[in-house]
Amino acid sequence: MTTTNTRERIAQFGNKLYLELGGKLFDDMHASRVLPGFMPDSKLRMFTQLRDLLEIIIVISAQDIERNKVRQDLGITYDEDVLRLREAFTERGFLVSAVVITHYTGQRSADDYRLRLERQDIRVYYHYTIEGYPHNVELIASENGFGRDEYVETTRPLVVVTAPGPGSGKMAVCLSQLYNEHARGREAGYAKFETFPVWNLPLKHPFAYEAATADLQDVNMIDPFHLEAYGKTAVNYNRDIEIFPVLDALFTSIYGESRYKSPTDMGVNMVGFCIEDDKAVIEASKQEIIRRYFHALCRMARGAVNDSEIQKIALLQKQVGINTSYRSTVVAARERIAQFPTAQLSNCTTAESSPVKRDRCSVHRRRYCSTPSRNSQASTTQSN
Repeated sequence: MTTTNTRERIAQFGNKLYLELGGKLFDDMHASRVLPGFMPDSKLRMFTQLRDLLEIIIVISAQDIERNKVRQDLGITYDEDVLRLREAFTERGFLVSAVVITHYTGQRSADDYRLRLERQDIRVYYHYTIEGYPHNVELIASENGFGRDEYVETTRPLVVVTAPGPGSGKMAVCLSQLYNEHARGREAGYAKFETFPVWNLPLKHPFAYEAATADLQDVNMIDPFHLEAYGKTAVNYNRDIEIFPVLDALFTSIYGESRYKSPTDMGVNMVGFCIEDDKAVIEASKQEIIRRYFHALCRMARGAVNDSEIQKIALLQKQVGINTSYRSTVVAARERIAQFPTAQLSNCTTAESSPVKRDRCSVHRRRYCSTPSRNSQASTTQSN
């Protein structure tokens, strides 16, 4: 279904589409945990059907290069992950046409990284920071905005734009390419492929998207633009809804009109129609919320997060009617701790009166930091 939808979107925009990929193209462990039957590389296998039509641009922010930002799931820096991603894509027969370094302001580390890639015969381009982005539409869609960026020459109908992680500037790269394609007299379009949130699930479905993005403070919302345009309810998240008026103005500035009436319109993912067992998805989502909660506590013990992230996930547990004892491994771990009272920390003696305090103490005892999540065995069919 998603493959068909993508082909239709390519044709809609004159046989040239820039597709921003949200999340991970492979190694998508979160999706595989909350969608039983969804494999970590399901999206990559879906794109294999379009392999001869597509090329890939990998995006990395100069700011992330400068501060040696690390992917928490893999423990490697973003700049190293770009090379890992490129190798993984090429090994599977995909064309990786270029690397784009965004948010460039002359950083020496970015210059060194570009030289390193070019020595490996990798094409590298700079996209510059634009003052007032994304709200200063007049400047953005001008020669002094997107017009300054180094234009990436592409040859195939579908250009997938991906990155090691969020905040890399994928959307800006897509929009910059649209502006520069238009300046050269070529028609091209933009679309977005994100697994989450699932737009056709109910707003209060206990899906774990908000738990997975608690550090970003994302919130699922009814898409008001979609409701107004079509009279139909669709779920999106706050950042896409907030930015849509700006995107609408940018599309109009570039093309004279916008072909999208809502942020939901921009998406091509159809995963919601592939769910066969909603009960299995609900159960897996509840388990994921608890897993994310303990993961956040572990990160807090290392000084990597603040209380707001933990409090948000704790609130999500209440909203879906669960607590940490819903997870059987947690109960077993607490029973084991109770068998060894000498291991109790002195400041944990009254922790049982407060679930959050108790859980924090448990984390400091390193009992839950590596507890894996188990998916339901029920299957969900991933249809392409």
